[in-house]
Amino acid sequence: MKLNKGSLFALFAVLELASDSSRQLSTTDIAEKYGISTHHLAKVMRNLVHAGLVQAVRGVGGGYRFAGNVSRTTLLDVIQLFETLESELDVPNHRSQAGAPIVAELRSITDEIDDLTKAVLDTITLETALKSTRQRTETSASRTSVPTR
Repeated sequence: MKLNKGSLFALFAVLELASDSSRQLSTTDIAEKYGISTHHLAKVMRNLVHAGLVQAVRGVGGGYRFAGNVSRTTLLDVIQLFETLESELDVPNHRSQAGAPIVAELRSITDEIDDLTKAVLDTITLETALKSTRQRTETSASRTSVPTR
């Protein structure tokens, strides 16, 4: 599965902000951390504000803070703000119907894959993703801090 840049940037921003909901970050802070375009991220942030997942804070020291529910918001909720997650079969339009059953079967298979992908993304909350991130970080840190003989 390949996510478009908007979806990916939104996941970076939402997960970063949700990791500490009391913290405010600017688009520059987030963009620099992930090596992404500040300009593109600003557009993404407007959509996240409109969706109610992020709150814009004005004034000196302003930026954005997470405004959603970390235990109820899923990865699918964020991704669907930017794309539909529908596979496209680029089948040439032949005048012959000889290949129609195979094309129909392939469409059925890709539709099932799309449904399964959505179902998985809908079960992973931001809270779950953040817990997994912390566990990976702790595991990685413990591996590097173990003295060798």
